[in-house]
Amino acid sequence: MSAFPRLATIRQQVPSAPLADIPGTVRAELQRIALANHIRSGARIAVAAGSRGIADYPLVIKTIVAELRTYGAEPFIFPAMGSHGGATAEGQRGVLADLGITEQSMGCPIHSSMEVVQVGTTSGGLPVYCDAAAHGSDGIIIVNRVKVHTDFHGPTESGLVKMMAIGLGKRQGAILIHEGGVRGLRDDIPQVAAVQVNASPILCGVAIVEDGNHHVSMIKALPAAAIHQEEPAILARSRSLMAALPVAACDVLIIDRIGKEISGAGMDPNIIGRTFIDGEPEPVSPHMRVVAALRLTEATHGNACGLGFADLVSQPLVDAMDEEVTRINIATSGFPIRGRTPPSFADDRRTIEQALLMAANGNGRHDLTLMRIRDTLSLDQLQVSENLLPRLQEQAGIEIVVPPEPMQFAVDGALL
Repeated sequence: MSAFPRLATIRQQVPSAPLADIPGTVRAELQRIALANHIRSGARIAVAAGSRGIADYPLVIKTIVAELRTYGAEPFIFPAMGSHGGATAEGQRGVLADLGITEQSMGCPIHSSMEVVQVGTTSGGLPVYCDAAAHGSDGIIIVNRVKVHTDFHGPTESGLVKMMAIGLGKRQGAILIHEGGVRGLRDDIPQVAAVQVNASPILCGVAIVEDGNHHVSMIKALPAAAIHQEEPAILARSRSLMAALPVAACDVLIIDRIGKEISGAGMDPNIIGRTFIDGEPEPVSPHMRVVAALRLTEATHGNACGLGFADLVSQPLVDAMDEEVTRINIATSGFPIRGRTPPSFADDRRTIEQALLMAANGNGRHDLTLMRIRDTLSLDQLQVSENLLPRLQEQAGIEIVVPPEPMQFAVDGALL
């Protein structure tokens, strides 16, 4: 077997429906729900910001802050992100800064604290917590992307309802929900969020939907009482715009980088076809025989949550890992296998070489298929092994950008 297959760079058509005017849409949506009628002059309004790398997230947040000022309000931002950022106030402030959300860029204070207050209890006896500063404000605005969740499926998955339950509850609330595993995520999140709507001063949510190119496609404001009823339709829209790998089965998948701003699980299980949740069946499709991950993003701050999805990793990824930050996030999530460290190899070249050997399984196969992606959010352009081209050229929307060429490595073994 040749050490490395020749790779072609392809571009695939993914669902694309970019929103033309993001600030204008944000303002129009807040006006559509008559938010100003619920805000008195001088009101302190808390704007919830999460940890994901959402397209144009700083612009959306900044526009909300500016609109609130026109209502005479005094807005502030707070991190709504469970245990991310090492479950510390400064760590979570740093996560926001890496996303471009700072006091200077947003033009308002950021109140970052892990202090929570209990605001109620679900019918099942689960305590419900809310960020203390947000709960003490005159109103809370939830701002989040709505998308398919990495761990469970239901009427609402990752979005406004989840942020009300886990984001507002900080680490303390996140732990309680994650202790229930998939059942806790699927069943407890809506119940906790319902208590939040009744017990915390939530004014509205602003839902963001991205298209397959990671562009904002839809922004919709929902009054607090309408979030549970209307988010499922927004989720359906998001699902229809999801990108996917161009082939559903492959011998080797190379992922250049993983990180919390890309997916809460580091890499999106919906893309790679792995869940690794005890007691839950693995997806039949997509199926990647061997997955290799090469780097952590800078914005993940050493949080390597999700590296356990990979079968092997490069040593530079392991070197960049903050074990304590990763441990805290994995312990909170309740899915420990996702935090295991796979076998690591000195550089990208050796990692990919071992991935090919693992996929060949000792039978000397010469026809191994390989795909290389930047990350699980970036699927419009990728590299594929030469032997996948006949299959892909039969599909609509596939363009060969660079014809097959040998894989290139730097002197230090880094994949170019």
